[in-house]
Amino acid sequence: MGGRYKRPASEMQLSRHPPFPTMGGRKVCIVGSGNWGSAIAKIVGNNAAQLEQFHTTVNMWVFEEEVGGRKLTEIINTQHENIKYLPGHKLPHNVVAVPDLLKASAGADILIFVVPHQFINKLCEQLKGHVKKEAIGVSLIKGVDEGPEGLKLISDVIREWLGIEMSVLMGANIANEVAAAKFCETTIGLQAGRISEAEERCCSMKSCKNLEHGQILKELMQTPNFRITVVPEADTVEICGALKNVVAVGAGFCDGLNFGDNTKAAVIRLGLVEMLTFAKLFCKGPVTSATFLESCGIADLITTCYGGRNRRVAEAFARTGKSIEQLEKEMLNGQKLQGPQTSAELNHILRHKNLVEKFPLFTAVYQICYEGKPITDFIKCLQNHPAHM
Repeated sequence: MGGRYKRPASEMQLSRHPPFPTMGGRKVCIVGSGNWGSAIAKIVGNNAAQLEQFHTTVNMWVFEEEVGGRKLTEIINTQHENIKYLPGHKLPHNVVAVPDLLKASAGADILIFVVPHQFINKLCEQLKGHVKKEAIGVSLIKGVDEGPEGLKLISDVIREWLGIEMSVLMGANIANEVAAAKFCETTIGLQAGRISEAEERCCSMKSCKNLEHGQILKELMQTPNFRITVVPEADTVEICGALKNVVAVGAGFCDGLNFGDNTKAAVIRLGLVEMLTFAKLFCKGPVTSATFLESCGIADLITTCYGGRNRRVAEAFARTGKSIEQLEKEMLNGQKLQGPQTSAELNHILRHKNLVEKFPLFTAVYQICYEGKPITDFIKCLQNHPAHM
């Protein structure tokens, strides 16, 4: 590491167990470089530069494109700023933009996935057979996929393609605020189901392999202003991260129709009810109400319904009459909107299971976005919600 001093984890007061026994520290690769990917790269790069259990250089895979006649990777590696997706925030010099996915991920011990969920299958297909068996992954991707039995979580998609242990990170984390080091919380969800109930009762954070992975990920990503809670409910955490975007579209409809704060609060509450109901029906692991009180649950839902891109575009949709696709191009500077597409995936799953009637808010968002349902009818899904029966 070129003689640079790297502060031990003990001095950072984040670790209570020895670092992984890997020469030069564990190598980290960030798969994705959009708004959120660049924000997390700023945190990960700074921590990797200081903590001896991580390799100093952090590779960040960047989908190559030209910005002002220059390659985006060249701009990031010379100006240390993603001027397209996270302008105004400098990245650490040890974060290296790499346009080739296999070169970026070569030898990685930790893979951080943060790309639009529409692209994850294609990326995993490229990575298959090129990732260490003992590598661990963490998904920051908010969305769901469809499998033969209905719902398929993105972490499951990655796990099945690559055969690696997966965790998830979700929370009330608007990327620009995280990059500006404004205080926030987030949640790491672990796959508790990968250990037996007996092991879960008797083991501690130090001895359980998956809990140890959670602690390592916490060390890699936690800062004084980015505080992480680790919970053993990866499925619940991930479901929250996907479904809150659908609710945020409904909140945006409310704003665009000038329904007021009382109605918007009802959208948030009824949306939370549907999120909890959906999680209990579809999650393979445990689902506790306590997890919905973590940052991944109610906090992320509130933040997204007031400050997220899904809310902003949905409001513009209600006010302008333009299509979601057109507004995405006009408003998001190349970023992707997750809420409408997630609503379509949910609707397919719910119809397959004959459960559409249980989720009127989710269904109304889908019908308005894709089936031409009048946006003024959105209020009906609230007036006739089964939560009031």
